[in-house]
Amino acid sequence: MSENNVNSTQDVKNDSFGMSKNYFLKKAKRTYLMKKIIPVVIIAVLASVVCTVVFSGCRKQPQGQEASQRPKIAGIIFQEDQFFRLVQFGMRDAARKAGAELLEASSLNKPDKEIQLVNTYIARKVDAIVISPLSMKASVTALKRAHDKGIKIITYNSTIQGDIPSVYIESDQGNLGTESGKAARKYIEEKLGGKAKVAILAFKSQLPEQSNARSEGFKREITKLAGVEIVAEQDAWLAEAAIKKAAAILTAHPDMNIVWAANEGGTVGAVMAVKSAGKAGKVAVFGTDISEQLIDFLLFEDDILQAITGQCPFEIGSMAVESALKAIKNQRVERQVSVTGVLLTRDDPEAIKAFSKKREELISRGSK
Repeated sequence: MSENNVNSTQDVKNDSFGMSKNYFLKKAKRTYLMKKIIPVVIIAVLASVVCTVVFSGCRKQPQGQEASQRPKIAGIIFQEDQFFRLVQFGMRDAARKAGAELLEASSLNKPDKEIQLVNTYIARKVDAIVISPLSMKASVTALKRAHDKGIKIITYNSTIQGDIPSVYIESDQGNLGTESGKAARKYIEEKLGGKAKVAILAFKSQLPEQSNARSEGFKREITKLAGVEIVAEQDAWLAEAAIKKAAAILTAHPDMNIVWAANEGGTVGAVMAVKSAGKAGKVAVFGTDISEQLIDFLLFEDDILQAITGQCPFEIGSMAVESALKAIKNQRVERQVSVTGVLLTRDDPEAIKAFSKKREELISRGSK
């Protein structure tokens, strides 16, 4: 082989090696870059998908409403008892179904707290305030201020003077007292020979209009019997105070045989006072308002609590929010709505149990 041929062959080998080396270097570089790029692309795609799912989920509101478009309703109670607890549950249930935002608060029976809450909700620009006002007169100023700002006012359980409220949802307070009175009158006729000495525990200094309506209804029925005498009439709407008041009345009138209390706390206190005094079977208690404790008292064998008449607070709360939603949309609403009450008597334990079961179902719905 000539020198030229040898050199030529060597050049080919060098060229082949160089080409091969360059080829593999480029391929290795591309592979390296792909290994870097592909994970970045995958991460970017996954992040995009996650963000889309998360933020689209966050944007989703009940009934397809944007957060800014959801009706905002303030729901104000004034007392932490079972009646108002069920009112709140009814409000929650109606608000949830409608996709509305419900802001809950309690005035705690304090007029200054009520004013503070109304002012707060004015500042927060709620669409409606659903409230059980503490006073027909004193509650007007703050609620008028809210009304003048375009906020719809819905009252329930109690109301205010004037035409500020779009709707007033109420139980017929006079009827609640009347039904209690009918039950007591029947008991007096059948078990006491038409004669009885009666004590009344009311809440006139708390809510005079409501207390008077119940008391007048009760007294109107029992005084149809000539042998009935009302020996005492005092205020005691919380259980602790009612125990003391009822105990004092029992001491002052040892021959008394009927106590009627106009609300839940008064009824609980009256039952406990009679029991503590050893007067079970001698003094019968009748009451207005319904709670789990009073339902239990009706089923006890001590024969103290005979009957209670109660409102339907869950329905009241639900109807109040539904009315607020209609008022916000300027739809037609009834200015005043009366919700029928219920009578539970010791003589019908099955009806008591059925009512209790339904009540538990409503509590479960509202507490979700």
